[in-house]
Amino acid sequence: MKTEKMVTMANQIATFFASQPGDRAGLIAAHINDFWEPRMRRQLFDHVAAGGAGLDALVLDAMEQVHEPADSA
Repeated sequence: MKTEKMVTMANQIATFFASQPGDRAGLIAAHINDFWEPRMRRQLFDHVAAGGAGLDALVLDAMEQVHEPADSA
């Protein structure tokens, strides 16, 4: 997936959960953990490690709770 598309998708999730009460970062992380396949989560982790350009602050906060996929051999 193109990085720009992944950033857009992550930011759309953040926008949706921004209006929800409670732990918004936890809600974002839960959504990503439940619905993003490991390759997508790996790409997200790699993008954050490279600086996370374009990602909403809520997505960056949620990354502490997103499950990092195991590297495939």
